[in-house]
Amino acid sequence: MTTRLRSGFWVPLFDELADPRVAARLAAEAEEAGWDGFFVWDRLTWPAPVSRVADPWITLAAAATATESVRLGPMVTPVPRRRPAGLARETASLDRLSGGRLTLGVGLGGDLFGAEFARTGEQTDDRVRAELLDETLEILTAAWSGQPVRHSGRHYVIDDLAFLPTPVQEPRVPVWVAGYAGRSNPLRRAARFDGYFPVGVEHPDQLAELAETIRQHRTDPSAPYDIAVSLPPGADPAAYVAAGATWCLTELEPEEIALDHVRGVLRDGPAILTTEGAAS
Repeated sequence: MTTRLRSGFWVPLFDELADPRVAARLAAEAEEAGWDGFFVWDRLTWPAPVSRVADPWITLAAAATATESVRLGPMVTPVPRRRPAGLARETASLDRLSGGRLTLGVGLGGDLFGAEFARTGEQTDDRVRAELLDETLEILTAAWSGQPVRHSGRHYVIDDLAFLPTPVQEPRVPVWVAGYAGRSNPLRRAARFDGYFPVGVEHPDQLAELAETIRQHRTDPSAPYDIAVSLPPGADPAAYVAAGATWCLTELEPEEIALDHVRGVLRDGPAILTTEGAAS
C-alpha cells in the first residue's frame, strides 16, 4: 500500500512561461499527470537573462478555468506591495472562479532579486513591510467573512465596507505564510494561519525544529496544518515528510525556464511515498 505526498508544480512565470495561455495549459497537464497543486511566482521582475514576466493573478484565473481539481495560488505574493481591499476582491473572486481551490501564499517580499520594491517606490524597510503584511492579513480575514469591515490601522483604513460575494472556502481561504528559516516573527505569524512555507531550509532536521516551534505557537496544535517545502525535481522528499512536511513544491531554476524542460518535469509526475516513508 502506498500513500502520496501532496505535490505542487511550482513555476516562475518567466520568458517561455510568461503567457497565461501557456501556463494554463501547463496547469491542465499537471492535473492530468496527478499533481495536487499548481502554484506560481508573484514577481514584477527578475535579473537577466530573464526578460519577460507574466502577471500571476491573470495567469491563475486562466488556470482556474482550465482545471477542475488542482489547488491554485501565488507562492508567494509579496503582500506589502498590494492594497488590501483589492487583494480581498481578487482572492474571493479567484476562489469562486476555481470552485474553492485557492491557497494564498503570503510574505514580506524584498529586493534581493531585481530590487523591485526600490525600483517601484514601494516600502523597503523590513519592519514596516511586516506591519503592512500583518495589517493586510487582519483585513483579509475580516473581508472574507462577508461582514462589514471597519478597520482603522496604522497604514490602512476601511470604513464599513462589505466584501461580497465571499470566497467558497470557509471560514477563509487557506493562508500559507512564507518566511526565512530561523526568523521568529514569520513562525509566530504562520502559526496563526493555515500553513508555513519556509525559505532557506537546508536539512530535514532544521524543518523538524521549525515545525515544532510552530506547533508550540498554535492555539490548537491538533488542527490540520500544512508545511510546504521546495525541492529540486527528482529529490527524495521522505526525510522532509518525516520532519513534518505535508506538501513538496518543485524548485525550477528561474534563469533556465524552457517549456520543454518544464513539461518534462511535469510529466515525470509527483513523488510517491510508501507507508514506511520511502519515496518511489
